[in-house]
Amino acid sequence: MKQIFITYNNIISSLGFDTISNIENVSNGVSGIKKIDDDNLLQQPFYSSLIDTVKLDVAFQNIGDITAYTRLEKMMILSLKDVISQSNIPLDAKTGFIISTTKGNVDTLDENSSFPKERAYLSELGKQIQQFLSIQNEAVIVSNACVSGVMAVSISKRMIESKLYEHVLIVSGDVVSEFILSGFQSFQALSDAPCKPFSKNRTGITIGEAAASVLVTSNENYLSKDAVQILGDASHNDANHISGPSRTGEGLVRSMKSAFKEANIETQQIDYVSLHGTATNYNDEMEAIALNRMHLEKVPVNSLKGYYGHTLGASGLLETIVGMQSLYNNCLYPSYGFDELGVSQSINIIEKTKKKELTVFLKTASGFGGSNTAVIFKKNKNK
Repeated sequence: MKQIFITYNNIISSLGFDTISNIENVSNGVSGIKKIDDDNLLQQPFYSSLIDTVKLDVAFQNIGDITAYTRLEKMMILSLKDVISQSNIPLDAKTGFIISTTKGNVDTLDENSSFPKERAYLSELGKQIQQFLSIQNEAVIVSNACVSGVMAVSISKRMIESKLYEHVLIVSGDVVSEFILSGFQSFQALSDAPCKPFSKNRTGITIGEAAASVLVTSNENYLSKDAVQILGDASHNDANHISGPSRTGEGLVRSMKSAFKEANIETQQIDYVSLHGTATNYNDEMEAIALNRMHLEKVPVNSLKGYYGHTLGASGLLETIVGMQSLYNNCLYPSYGFDELGVSQSINIIEKTKKKELTVFLKTASGFGGSNTAVIFKKNKNK
């Protein structure tokens, strides 16, 4: 069976409009989370990681009409266009196209939106991006709560394995909207301060927005210097609760076990784990339990939510790209905001940027509805 790789990539976030800028800020301990006072989003001040609207429009006006596309569409188009330009990938029948998002253009349903309500359909989001970038194949939409970004990687791998495509482009994204913020507020899950994943004094989630894009391919002529091989992947649903994960970490444990089985490696070969780490009580506790059940409690781990907030459907892909850079740079990036361990079982939280030889990393994600995904990646040492 052919090896399958994630290669050229882009991140658009509050920390920059390309991967390099984002990694520089993460490496230097810069967070994009700020206090926001905007009555159009929430009637009280809140913390979030927002993309600068002026910078977004300035970047987009060089390629299109800023009034004709939604905020999310502009983010996604800019991100994916960069990957297409970097890779020079042909946009023909051999190249599949996946969009991962949790809520898509849900903000077009707001009363003050200038866009028709039909724009909220996920199929319409796919059509807008496909047509703008002249991609031959229609978008496959992956919308499975907060595992969407990393699940899109799993689906692209399987598309290539089944010989449906030779390459797959993925773009992931979500925006901060009144609908999303009010939803998390109704759960009493929004933090009254920047989130602190796995910390004793954590008070909940911080919502952020981002777009991230990658090329997945089996053709070694399209590999970037930071490319990684996808060794194994799996998704399991714990069927516990619509918004609460299994207290035993069962779904995540099964996902990791299946991914390890496909990758044909042992847990001792994992150099680093990029966790979901939402800074909510139940998620962080569940992940700590699952890690210990897998005997991964001594492996260095982090959550990137302290830099970006929870970017929903973008989070899994964004964090995969940062993991790729960790391998390429042989560098472990800290879990921003962490202070004192606040979960019942010991885990090895990365507290400072540290150089270390890295070869294999594990990315996990867990979301509403009981969804759990795990993917194992290996550095491509042939480049």
